[in-house]
Amino acid sequence: MFLMKIQVLLGLGLFVVMQKLVAQSAYLPDTAKIILTPPPSPHPKINGARVFGVRPNSPILYTIAATGDRPMTFAASHLPKGVTLNPATGRLSGSLSKKGTYRISLRAKNALGVAKRELQLVVGEEISLTPLMGCNTYGGWGPFVNEKNIRDAAAALVSTGLINHGYSFVNIDDGWQGKRGGPYNAIQPNEKFSDMKRLSEDIHNLGLKLGIYTSPWTSTYEGFVGSSSDNADGSWIRPDPPRSGTGKFGKYLFYENDAKQWAEWGIDYCKFDWKIDSVFRVKGIRNALDQTGRDIILEISNNGKLTDAPEMTKVANMTRTTDDIIDVWENEQLDSHIKKWAMSVRDIWRAHRHWQTYNRPGHWNMPCPLRVGMLGGWDLKPLRPTRLSPNEQYSHISLWCLWSAPLIIGCPPERLDAFTLSLLTNDEVIEIDQDPLGQQARQIEVAKGEVLVKELADGDLAIGLFNPGSERTQIGINWEQIGLNGNYIVRDLWRQKDLGVFSSGFSGEVPAHGVVLLRIKSAKQKRM
Repeated sequence: MFLMKIQVLLGLGLFVVMQKLVAQSAYLPDTAKIILTPPPSPHPKINGARVFGVRPNSPILYTIAATGDRPMTFAASHLPKGVTLNPATGRLSGSLSKKGTYRISLRAKNALGVAKRELQLVVGEEISLTPLMGCNTYGGWGPFVNEKNIRDAAAALVSTGLINHGYSFVNIDDGWQGKRGGPYNAIQPNEKFSDMKRLSEDIHNLGLKLGIYTSPWTSTYEGFVGSSSDNADGSWIRPDPPRSGTGKFGKYLFYENDAKQWAEWGIDYCKFDWKIDSVFRVKGIRNALDQTGRDIILEISNNGKLTDAPEMTKVANMTRTTDDIIDVWENEQLDSHIKKWAMSVRDIWRAHRHWQTYNRPGHWNMPCPLRVGMLGGWDLKPLRPTRLSPNEQYSHISLWCLWSAPLIIGCPPERLDAFTLSLLTNDEVIEIDQDPLGQQARQIEVAKGEVLVKELADGDLAIGLFNPGSERTQIGINWEQIGLNGNYIVRDLWRQKDLGVFSSGFSGEVPAHGVVLLRIKSAKQKRM
């Protein structure tokens, strides 16, 4: 069966599809920062996760993500007893003791109308039922992070509207730690942070959540105190130089001490970092977190071993599948000394696919935070723009969403430009990432380029047509290759525009390092 030939007017994925072959082409320059994401409608629209997991008796904090003109009020029906909704902020709170799935009808109302959507509140042993969305401090501030950076990031998630698209976590990376002390002999903050409990409360009052960082080593990668020690009292002296003390696991473990302190502060997420080569250590930190009675998401970082994945992914909510990502497309663009510990986008692509089996609601394969926007982190030099071209950035975000990977912004959200913000706030693209089925897209063999296909919970398919090469290439997919037969509506997700009905397949010309991201639905179904 032949693919329908389509000529594409394409710049960074911007295209007009014609269902008949046309005689000529026109292209926009690839280097222009073309914003494809349409601005949100002023009418109310509920976005974000359609399912939320919480353990019995654990506190609930869920903020309804909704775009549209403000003021906006929120309401809900079928709320279970023990759960309340703030009509002004759209925040669900409370707790439930009985396991089960509670179907809650949410409503968001402004002067222009009312939006409705169902939320499944799942009370059970699994949390993190959709990929986490938020930001991490390391890509912007590295070990120099301070409390103001955290407060600025939280304020920016609200002021930029990122919170209205589902971003909810502000995660502190390496650099917050002082020495052990307090009632639990736990790691206390250093002089760059004041009152961690107050910080957590202020973050929660914005409708957001707060993450923390630690390492099973005696010293972290950046030379701060870790969660093990050679001394029974946990005493520690910072190595000189700081990174010279890394790579050593102490005789005495302080997981329970630290977890109790985090729970008292109100922490919601823990990044357990640097060459985690032991399922024993992962189970240890997981048990300590669970014993606090607070739902704390556990990320195993940089990186889990694939041979340990069957056991490790049962207890972690997120597992880093690769080394750190650097903002370049191919490995050849990396300096020789950086290649020892970092990977390009294409390297990440090749490595991450091997983890496909282990992606599911409750556990997410994590290919490192997003490298878009203004980056820094490893030194005191000023922040500089990502080195990824606009085409490469569209591919970068599309990949993470097709993989159902956590969407962790790796740059300071308070420094976002309009183009980067548009990459991060396309709700139709985000919906692919947050799909409740939680599948990692599979790769389909095609004659040119690379094609990823992802099954969605409503029966639709998400398809990415990628061109890793350096020249424009015609890339297509035949419906038979993906088990389809009949007529399908094809929708361009970045432009949020239907392209037409196609009977045998779809093909388009994709720019170098670019992508065409599609959602296809049976023409017999009515688009919602």
